Amino acid sequence: MCESCIQEIVQKTGIPVLGKDYGVYFSILSAIATGHSQRSRIDNIIGKDTGGYLTMLDETYGIIRKHKPLFSSTNSNVRYRLNDNFIIFWFRFIYKYNHILEIGAFDALREIIQRDYDTFSGLCLEQYFKDKLAEEQQYTCIDSWWSRTGDDEIDIIAFNEINRKAVFYEVKRQAKELNMPLLEQRVHNFLVSTRSLKKYDIYVLGLSMNDM
Repeated sequence: MCESCIQEIVQKTGIPVLGKDYGVYFSILSAIATGHSQRSRIDNIIGKDTGGYLTMLDETYGIIRKHKPLFSSTNSNVRYRLNDNFIIFWFRFIYKYNHILEIGAFDALREIIQRDYDTFSGLCLEQYFKDKLAEEQQYTCIDSWWSRTGDDEIDIIAFNEINRKAVFYEVKRQAKELNMPLLEQRVHNFLVSTRSLKKYDIYVLGLSMNDM
């Protein structure tokens, strides 16, 4: 990639200059932005061990953050996420499909964005509700959980250690897409797997854009 293109990306996204290995870093950021959040999958996409690069992006540059499922005590089920929605959008659509922009096929890129926008905005919506719940200051912990296999996932778990109330949320753009029976099954699996929050009052709720 040309020097002027690198400078443009740094200027528009606000990310720091990443040195001579910028290509590896950019590829990692693109992979995470596209939804490949586990290190094993990122390694396969990049074709090399990315552990050191991920550590730099997390601890030195602060562009990504490392997440573990709620109540997990090991690093064996970690996922990586980008910290900024604009950077997510840039690396998911602009950097990844730069070859489309270079030939001026803007309508094709617009179609790709429209095709994948629900997935992209769904993750942003989940973070929006986490921030909103935090602002309400009704909970002492707000987090997410997923099983080791990834078959079960709960978007938001919010609980209060004082009144011993725990609320499990599923987040969807459209309310009609919420599947409460499935969420109730996942809550059951969570309680069995983690052996946590069993003595709490449990509530199961759905959130959509109607709740914004």
